[in-house]
Amino acid sequence: MKISNLTFYIHYCNKRDITDSDRLLKTISRQINHHELMLVTGGGAHVTIGNKKYKVKKGELLYLRPETFHCIKPDLEDPLKFISVHFSFTNVEFDNNKWRIEAEKDDLPLQDVQALDNYYSVKSLMKGMLEVWFEKFPEYEFVSKIMLQQILFKIFRNIEAKSPNYSNSLKVKEVIKFMTENIEKKITLSELSQLVNLSPTYLAKIFKKTTGYSIIEFFNKMKIDKAKELIIEGDKKVKEVAKTLGYKDEFYFSRIFKKIEGVSPKEFYGKNVHEV
Repeated sequence: MKISNLTFYIHYCNKRDITDSDRLLKTISRQINHHELMLVTGGGAHVTIGNKKYKVKKGELLYLRPETFHCIKPDLEDPLKFISVHFSFTNVEFDNNKWRIEAEKDDLPLQDVQALDNYYSVKSLMKGMLEVWFEKFPEYEFVSKIMLQQILFKIFRNIEAKSPNYSNSLKVKEVIKFMTENIEKKITLSELSQLVNLSPTYLAKIFKKTTGYSIIEFFNKMKIDKAKELIIEGDKKVKEVAKTLGYKDEFYFSRIFKKIEGVSPKEFYGKNVHEV
């Protein structure tokens, strides 16, 4: 699963708080055909997801998967309060100048229940999304989807920070920062490995695992992103763009451009720049 390729659809948002006195003690027992994120904002509950049992409390996040039975029994003395969002998603890619839409068969890489160190920032976003959903102002569905993506970003950052491999993630970010600052140069794996004090083999391995791309693929992608900007906004010829980005051979640059974008630099210019 590539998180950046996911497109979301929100079915609905929901909540339970002290204003819902008639529902606070009601047990939720069901199996749904979509995904649900439930942020516990107060109280507690005994939760069964599949064949696993949990005792949940404020500050924890539940991820309820499609077609998996779950039962949530609120604590009688301090009933569960929560904010939730029900959603589906699919995989959308733009590759070789064509859109490709495929059903995403995997679930999100989340645990059934997890504590959030950044609980208050996630709660703020979920509360805002809930308000947008209930107000039903124009474009509320579009705004809610954007907020869901922000929420997921926060959740994944929380997971990353807790990971025993977090130091590796920081090193990958350092490499990417170095690439960005030296986009016009040719960079070697040896140079990057010295930068972060890792062996070339290990750096290549963790970079691929973190980004989904090899180092050369990622750097070329960065260069082609910059090339598109120069082609559309500048008045440079293909040869000049290639030279600006550190490619000595404009034909090699054109092959890389077409491999990533599905069209040559000249075809890209023709489709996107209309001179008056």
